[in-house]
This record gives sequence, C-alpha cells and structure tokens, in this order.
Amino acid sequence: MKTRQLPVLIAALTAGALLAACSGGTRAGGSGGGSKTLTLASVDQGSVEDVVKAFEKANPGVKVRYTTSGADQYQQQIRTQLASGTAPDVMSVWPGNGNPGATVVLAKPGYLRDLSGQPWAAKMPDAIKTVAQYKGKTYNAIFGQNGIGAVYNQQAMAKAGLTPPDTWTKLLAFCKAAKAKGTPAFALGNQDNWVTQLVLYALVATTVYGPDRDFDQKMQAGRATFARSQWVTALDKYLTMEKTGCFQKDPLGTTYEASQALAASGRTLGIIQGNWVIALLKGKNPPGTFTLKALPATDDPSQTLIPAAAGAGYGVNAKAKNPQLALKFVNFVMSPQGMNLFVKKQGGLPSLPDTGYSVDPSLAELSTFIGSDRTVPFMDQRWPNAKVQQTMLSGLQEIFSGQSTPAELLDEMDADYKAGS
Repeated sequence: MKTRQLPVLIAALTAGALLAACSGGTRAGGSGGGSKTLTLASVDQGSVEDVVKAFEKANPGVKVRYTTSGADQYQQQIRTQLASGTAPDVMSVWPGNGNPGATVVLAKPGYLRDLSGQPWAAKMPDAIKTVAQYKGKTYNAIFGQNGIGAVYNQQAMAKAGLTPPDTWTKLLAFCKAAKAKGTPAFALGNQDNWVTQLVLYALVATTVYGPDRDFDQKMQAGRATFARSQWVTALDKYLTMEKTGCFQKDPLGTTYEASQALAASGRTLGIIQGNWVIALLKGKNPPGTFTLKALPATDDPSQTLIPAAAGAGYGVNAKAKNPQLALKFVNFVMSPQGMNLFVKKQGGLPSLPDTGYSVDPSLAELSTFIGSDRTVPFMDQRWPNAKVQQTMLSGLQEIFSGQSTPAELLDEMDADYKAGS
C-alpha cells in the first residue's frame, strides 16, 4: 500500500501536543466572558440551524455565530484551531477514541472542558456515557443515537417493483434486478473518505460481531486481529457488492453530496448511510419517503445486527472566550426541547430517556433493533487511537482505485491498532 500523506493532520497533532504541554487548563473567564455572542463549529449540517434559532429565541439578545462543514474537513480544521487558540466556544465532538475529533483524542491534551457537573451528565445511559468520557469525566454532550443501514427511497422502490432484501443472497439478487432496470441499488459517495467505512461497518456488525460479541475485548487483549478475523469476510462482501453492481458507476468519483442527490431523486433505489442522511434526502425531495433497514450479511435474518451507537455531540472549548454561554448552549442541546429538535431534524433517536419523543416511522426497524439488543457500537469508537480509522478510510479508497488489497489494509490496521493510544 502506498505511503499516506497527511501533512495537515500531522501538523495539527504536533501543534496540539506542544500546546498541551504549555496549557494551564480551563479558563474560568476570558475577554469575551460577558459577551452575548457564542461561536460554534458543527458537522450537523441541515439540523443545527433550527437548534440555534430556538436557543437564540430562548435567550433574547444572544447571537450564535456558527459554521458547518463536512466531517473530513472539520476533523482537520478543529485540531489546527485548538492548537492555535482560534477554536470556537462550542464544537462538534465524536464519541470514543476513533477519529481526530473524538472525545478522548481532544480531552487528553486538555482541549475540552469537563462537563461532569452538568445536570444531564449523570442521566446518560451507560453505553453512551462510556464514550462521552475520558478518565471517568464527561466531556461530550451526546444528544442522539444513530444507526447505519440501507436507506430506501420508497417511491423509487415501488416504481422498480422491488422490496428490501433481508438475506445476503437476496441482497445480491436485489442489486442485479435493480441494475437490470437501469436504476442501481445504492448510491455510494466514496470521494469523501469518511463515507467509505459505512458499508463495511454495516457488514462487519453481522459478520464479525454476530458470532463473537466479545471481539473488541479480544482485540484489546491481543487475542484477535483484523487480518485473522471475519473482517476479511466483511471486506470481501463489500467488494462483492461492488462487482455485482450494487452501486452506481464510479463511487470513488462521487461525493457525499452527489450520492444524496442520486438517492433523493430516485436515480438509485437508496443509499447505505447513517440515519442522519434521511433529513438531507427529505431536504432534497420533500414529498419523498425514506426508510432505514438493516443491511443483511448472511442468509439468516435472525442473526443480522445493526451498527448503532452514540452520535457526534458537542464539547466546550477549555479556553472558550464565552464559557458560561457555551455551557448554556450545551445544556440547551441536552434539554428535551433541544434534543428533540435535533433528532427530529436528523431522523435520529434521543440519547436520554423521557424526552417525550415519538419515533419517526422511518426508524421503526432501528428502534426495534436497539430495543432487542441487536446492535453493536460503531467499530472505531473502541479503537485505541484515531490512526486506525484514518488508515482504514484511506486504504478503502486505495482498494477501490486498485492501488491496494484487503490483506494489505487489514495488516496496516493491525499495526496501527497495536501501536496503542
């Protein structure tokens, strides 16, 4: 596999380490402490806008200056901004330890403020609390739960006369039938490298964790590896889907935005994505109906699992210029009003109980799987460092471009995993 060039990320990590060594910790105040302006950086495109409007309405005179961007761009930018002291008061933060913008990665060098004392922190379910914490302290206001699966355009499916498959054999037949009708089954935007993982995660959930729910613990104990596990099978199935014609032509030349347009317009029958894409599809096709279903990976439907876990939340900059307003914002996000606004717009599920939220019909199957303990966390959330995921994302792009192989990728992921935190 070719050597990867990540100059921006490496520079950000180096600068971050230097800043951590010199940092004096959380600032209780700051030059902007009395300001009524809050700065916010978010990856919640299409949903944070409503929350900001509601927060401003609930706090007359307050103004939120916010930016939104895609995950790839954001993860590089936020580390650079934190290292240079230009980061916003509040920022999107992912659960766990799996990417450059994750809870542990940002809390460890002291970039995030401890939120353990906030009223919602103790109410988070254990499965969510564990990936919102670093060394027993909460740093991430996680407002929603997400799942990954096949999101179908119901109108396009009806026009094609097809129904969602529930076994691996039926899935391949579904892809062939869709292709024969001139409408590929699924849109795939692998030009944005974070998208490359989603089909794989959906397959790994069943092929790896179906037979072995303790796989993560075995990896952590050094008793399992990617290269000598069912990850090999999952990768093979991913490529089998590509060869069978499950995706549109040139996934590597298709952006996430373009893949949404394909699925929303019915030029594909659906898209394999997180439930957050449903709101974006509805934005592009308001009359459309979109439903998330589990992606099968075996011929036994009862064994199918869905990757479902805490979604990205919000952290407070340890050196926020307006810390009190930042805390007020994350507490609003974690209130029933803020949380329900977010998850309704995103097509997700709330992280806290008793919010009064009614599950959207599009997520009925996801809700059932969560309630039946037929889910597993997003794989990267339990990895020891962010490099494993970065290697996987770049490697999958290289596999699709013919520059690498599954065996090479899994060996490199094992090497990064063994390097630890």
